[in-house]
Amino acid sequence: MKILGVGNAIVDVICKVDDNFLTKNNLTKSTMKLVDEKEFKSLLSNLKIEETVAGGSVANSIVGLAQLGNDVGFIGKVNDDELGNKYEEGLRKEKVKYFYSKKKEKLPTGTCLILITPDSERTMCVFLGIAGEISENDIDVNIIKKSEIIFLEGYLWDKGNPKKAFEKAIKNSNKVAMSLSDKFCVDRHKSHFLDLVKNKLDITFANEQEILSLINAKNFDEVISFGKNLGKLIIITRGEKGSIGIHKDNLVECDIQKNLKIVDLTGAGDLFAAGFLNGYINNFSLKESLEKGTEMSSRIIQKIGARLS
Repeated sequence: MKILGVGNAIVDVICKVDDNFLTKNNLTKSTMKLVDEKEFKSLLSNLKIEETVAGGSVANSIVGLAQLGNDVGFIGKVNDDELGNKYEEGLRKEKVKYFYSKKKEKLPTGTCLILITPDSERTMCVFLGIAGEISENDIDVNIIKKSEIIFLEGYLWDKGNPKKAFEKAIKNSNKVAMSLSDKFCVDRHKSHFLDLVKNKLDITFANEQEILSLINAKNFDEVISFGKNLGKLIIITRGEKGSIGIHKDNLVECDIQKNLKIVDLTGAGDLFAAGFLNGYINNFSLKESLEKGTEMSSRIIQKIGARLS
């Protein structure tokens, strides 16, 4: 296999809301908040569902890679319940090999409520359910060894079982890519993430806020110096300013596509990673890989949800 994703197996539940809804429920726009089952159900009870999709950050990237014709797989933990079945079906339909045997669990399959405001920003409320309980027993070493690259998500990293699952996957991998996922994740696990970026990862994906926070940088020049000294590949998305790739002394910039009709930013980073990794595994140059990432993220933000088709 070209790429194997390891991430939170989460069913995305997409709803449109106004800014008022966020204020009323003490939610901060454009962030991700972990909620318990009770809070999740209470939020959902006042909403109309637009669509449900087998999601999770890395799973979205892996589906994007499959749609580009790459041989890919995914490991993520679901329950043997209705949403778990939907999840597995959703991946198989997209020609993603799913390497997890679901069984009856005490926690339900994870769900993410994606609230889209009129300005196209997305605010996420995640009930991790069983997804966050992934352990080293869920990681099949043979599958890891047969994959050219494994792709991990920062959202999944947590002390205890998920950390052991990460360590087992990294130890047996050929190459490791990871997305830092969210500034809150970085703030929570800063020393661990910094250790991963410096010592364990071959490719790091981050947005500007995440990388500034990770290295406590005062400005972007410090990020560039950090990237050049790192000696590994680091890919940074910068919103309106486009994206950059740094590998040793090689720094490549890529502009955003202009005049897009943006309807929903869900999946922009996930599909950017898919496009970039598609370029990387198919021997594109750094510039071409960034351009493919930009093309994919530009397409996804012009529609609702994190699926291109």
